[in-house]
Amino acid sequence: MKKLLFFVLVLLVNISFAKIWTPSILSDNMVLQQQSNATIWGWTTATNETITIIGSWNSEGITTKAYQGVWSTEIPTPAAGGPYTITIKGHEELTFSNVMIGEVWIASGQSNMQWTPNMGLDNAEEEVKNANYADIRFFQVPQRISNTPQDDTPGEWVLCSPESMQNFSSVAYFFGKKLHKQMSVPIGLISSNWGGTPVEVWIPKGRISQDEELNEASKQISEFEWWPHLPGTAYNGMIHPLLKFNIAGAIWYQGESNRANSKSYYKSFPLLIASWRELWKKDFPFYFAQIAPFDYEKDKKDIKAAIVRDAQLFTMLNVPNTGMAVTNDIGNLKDIHPTNKQEVGRRLALWALAKTYGVKDVAFTGPVYKGMEIKRNKIIVTFDYAESGLKADGKTLEEFYIAGLDKEFYKANARIKGNTVEVSSSKVKEPVAVRFAFYDKALPNLYNESGLPASSFRTDDWEIVLE
Repeated sequence: MKKLLFFVLVLLVNISFAKIWTPSILSDNMVLQQQSNATIWGWTTATNETITIIGSWNSEGITTKAYQGVWSTEIPTPAAGGPYTITIKGHEELTFSNVMIGEVWIASGQSNMQWTPNMGLDNAEEEVKNANYADIRFFQVPQRISNTPQDDTPGEWVLCSPESMQNFSSVAYFFGKKLHKQMSVPIGLISSNWGGTPVEVWIPKGRISQDEELNEASKQISEFEWWPHLPGTAYNGMIHPLLKFNIAGAIWYQGESNRANSKSYYKSFPLLIASWRELWKKDFPFYFAQIAPFDYEKDKKDIKAAIVRDAQLFTMLNVPNTGMAVTNDIGNLKDIHPTNKQEVGRRLALWALAKTYGVKDVAFTGPVYKGMEIKRNKIIVTFDYAESGLKADGKTLEEFYIAGLDKEFYKANARIKGNTVEVSSSKVKEPVAVRFAFYDKALPNLYNESGLPASSFRTDDWEIVLE
């Protein structure tokens, strides 16, 4: 009898202290990706417990069994809508309320993605006042580093309001707002960014260390007190906890800190995209902002940031399902954090609307270099996304440079002819190459008829020697 009472007592104690819990990304007010399989996962202190998950859009529950305290399953989600509840049943019951089904995007990078309305934004007071969108939801990932991949991150889903929006990523907000207003679906935005960070900290360390070139390049990043510099450390703490959460895609604004090893960005940036897609097991769209002109070094025609911009263009042209929002007309040479975040978010959203969601008649990019033809002492440059013609903001087309076999570039006379640009210089009798806006402080003024700016580019593949 005493043994039976002891067994019952132990059982009651175990039950009373048993607990079921989930990661912070699963909570009230969250947005789940529509018409997909959404993973619901967590932990339990009960041994081999059976867990049932029920979404209120479908009364049929999905059952899974915990293994060594970990449980996970997928539930199919309907078309966009809500609010719904999700109930998790085991030895205890958890319920998530006010859950919406819609489109979920991660917004990541460094300070220009992190920048909030309170940090600096055009027309900030009016924008904040009008930020009442209950169907746009925010999840802010706190800035944390780790030497090992983490399974959870602090945070909570909140509704978009003037109070929450003013401390959330401006670019992410305007991106989400454009999608929400255009498509009339709930939007979930996960902000995971850290000002000053190089791309290497967002890539799993093993992917950097196994590549000799990238491993050496990562050592060129200076150590700072305010942000991480070691490969993988931000990924471990701020991206890995999100991997089971189904997303529509990612937007990215970063690159300034990789001026220190700009040449390796041709390799490291595509690796970032590839590694995230592999980890999510999904070739999701990845749209990014090309870094804006800035006067990094006074009275010096530096090209380290220009190389980063060129690597970003290279990535868009060579990595499938990517897109680039050009920002060379909305930067500020004296402020590395230009305040027109509305237009950055809008231009990123144009890519998503046209390419991810198939919205017709959306102009989503400015002119992109296509090819060149040498005609005696002139070079004729052709562009994609310029079928309706090109135009200059101002009387003179700026920032074109031309070179001969000596590889010396001279400022060129550039004239628009339909959807091409004719480039020449009296100093170059036999031209072989053209560069456009290929230095850090360049302020070009070439657009297509949709009013979107042309990316900087170079037609040569000459080795660039940096001082």
